Amino acid sequence: MRFEAFAVENIPLVRKGHDLAQIICERTDILDEDIIIIASTIVGKAEGRTFSPDDITPGAEAIEISKHIQFTPEFIQAVLDRSREYLISSPVLLVEMKNGHICINAGIDESNVEGEMLLELPADSDASAEYIGKRIESYTGKQISVIITDTNGRAFKRGQTGVAVGVYRIHPLKDWRGQKDMFGKELKITEEAIADEIAGAANLLMGEGSDGCPVVIIRGLSLRSKDDTSVKEMYRSDEEDLIKKSLKYLRDRR
Repeated sequence: MRFEAFAVENIPLVRKGHDLAQIICERTDILDEDIIIIASTIVGKAEGRTFSPDDITPGAEAIEISKHIQFTPEFIQAVLDRSREYLISSPVLLVEMKNGHICINAGIDESNVEGEMLLELPADSDASAEYIGKRIESYTGKQISVIITDTNGRAFKRGQTGVAVGVYRIHPLKDWRGQKDMFGKELKITEEAIADEIAGAANLLMGEGSDGCPVVIIRGLSLRSKDDTSVKEMYRSDEEDLIKKSLKYLRDRR
């Protein structure tokens, strides 16, 4: 098996209202079953999801948290506004977002944003991926998949990696349960996080700084699904998620 990954070059500075599908299609050829990986940063910019901290009035909870962490009350309030609840408030602000995604600072970004503005993740990254994917398909006549990515840290390890926050026509998990290993033993618990693996591979080409390439194409993997798909397929339920349970327990004991 073999696949290739390449960055779509010369993506312009994206602003509100830009048609990302058109921008991508004008700069590269698209083939059937290509997987288009797009950084959430440019999706948020195209959707106009920048905002100013000057427009935020922090509440008592944000003010209290700011005493223990190196962020302003306004920034913390912005995080809380986009969160279902926080799991850790110090030394980092780890939250569960309203869409179920768990990350630091609700994914709000200060880097690669002009001026003093802040940038939030798309409100529904699955819907954003579907919108862009269908437009790419209408422009090209090709059947493709889309993954919207963000960079996240990982429990127990240092460093960040790319992860999927929204998908279109690709299931984020591949279920190996019931199949046999090379010795004929039945696999009982193996679910492969293919969307995150692809996001991580793409992140090698995307970069993080001023020379970043926010769009990458993965070619050669036959993973497109005709079914409806959602990144939420990978999220554990509250009952299954032992780490989340433990963090809530420690938080509530304080």
